[in-house]
Amino acid sequence: MKLKDVLKDVEILESKGDLEVEITNLGSDSRKLSYGGMFFAIKGFTLDGTEYIENAVKERGAVAVVVESDFNMENCLEGVTYIKVENIRKTLALSSNNFYDHPSEKLKVIGVTGTKGKTTSTFMIKSILEKHGYKVGLIGSIAVYIGEEELEITDRTTPESFVIYQYLAKMVEEKVDIVILEVSSQAMVLDRVTGIQFAATLFTNLTEDHISPKEHKDMEDYFSAKLLLMKLSPYIVTTLDNEYTVRIPNLIKNTPIVTFGLTEINDMVAKDLKPTNVATTFTLVDQGKEEEITVSIPGNYMVMNALGAIGIAKHFGATIEDCRAGLKDVNVFGRSEMVPNKLGLAIMIDYAHTPSSLESILSTVKPYTKGKLICVWGVGGDRDSAKRPIMGEISGRLADYTVLTSDQVRTEEPIKILRDIEAGLKKVTKQYSIILNRTEAIRFAIYMANPDDMIVIPGLGNDLYIEKDHVKHPYNERVVIHDIIEEMIENKDQIF
Repeated sequence: MKLKDVLKDVEILESKGDLEVEITNLGSDSRKLSYGGMFFAIKGFTLDGTEYIENAVKERGAVAVVVESDFNMENCLEGVTYIKVENIRKTLALSSNNFYDHPSEKLKVIGVTGTKGKTTSTFMIKSILEKHGYKVGLIGSIAVYIGEEELEITDRTTPESFVIYQYLAKMVEEKVDIVILEVSSQAMVLDRVTGIQFAATLFTNLTEDHISPKEHKDMEDYFSAKLLLMKLSPYIVTTLDNEYTVRIPNLIKNTPIVTFGLTEINDMVAKDLKPTNVATTFTLVDQGKEEEITVSIPGNYMVMNALGAIGIAKHFGATIEDCRAGLKDVNVFGRSEMVPNKLGLAIMIDYAHTPSSLESILSTVKPYTKGKLICVWGVGGDRDSAKRPIMGEISGRLADYTVLTSDQVRTEEPIKILRDIEAGLKKVTKQYSIILNRTEAIRFAIYMANPDDMIVIPGLGNDLYIEKDHVKHPYNERVVIHDIIEEMIENKDQIF
């Protein structure tokens, strides 16, 4: 495609070079470009894309470079076309949309956002719609799927815009009917979904999270970012049981909105919740009819996710039978995931990393735990530190024993993170240990447990790495658990 066509509808401040040059690929990672590429030199939080222009051109064969408004055009390399724009991230999204021939217009795209429940909700929607007979694609924080085929494991909630458009184009080729896209607040702020035509959106909830110098300055800023997605949608599903999402009907007019929750002010209501340690059954009240639904993931909060999924799926023709079958069979990697093991211990891996999500998971399993509830966890570094003592107090109050350990420490000192948590934890209990090494912390918990106990390991969830000082070290908690138990059996350690 010619460069001038890739740049259709893009406002250009200044250009230098041939706009008729042929573009064969595009992106913001110079390492992944090939001959005929179009390089977007984005200045990010830690890297400056302009430092990689020479590599993109001389090593990878880029023929066009897009730069931001403060770039000095006197520094252009010879034989390369330069484009200067005001908003380079928006330009990347619009150019990708053009390059991949507007794929969202040929699909039904569902956007899912919220603080908690995004990933689980996407899998629930996918499961229900597949029961109805649709071919479904999913782009989210665990992986990218077409049906049961896993195309790629992902490490962020929402990929860069050019990656999303590349996947959408592939899904068009594969004759996918509906695509479910997990959308973070940062994706909205950084124009990662600009240009996508959404058929419907789900806003699960909004709670304290992502408040930091690199994310959102306060909760109103966070909410405003989420609200941007709702403004792109012709159909909205959300809850009135949340202090932020309850405001949506008054903020967005002339758009159909279906609400869900546990209170009768909502359109769809769940009542008579019957949770166990393996599932949750509830009665769905919708348009005067009552239906019994079982979700194959434990936790009352999973009922809220299920309601949102039902609200979206029904919009695309799913029947109550589809909803019942889809929710009964749903399974989500790293979300309330029970880990099978030879000792028959109850060990759950979860992604809980906020006060509300930690409280939800612990309060869910506690009533069904005959013995001790053991919680092994930490929180991520370089993120909202105010939540740390709050979460420590929650764990101390709900768990019988807490093991504090390293999570995604990033560039912070691990012990500082744990001391911040401990400040809240020690207010309510003395039943805790601090073990920096995550594997040793899990080992400690397994050795102290018996079959009546429950070990909950929140934090990493589906992450298959631990990040420290910008390096992601491979780490799979399922493998760690397996190896520890194999060691115990092989060494004939005293068990129980």
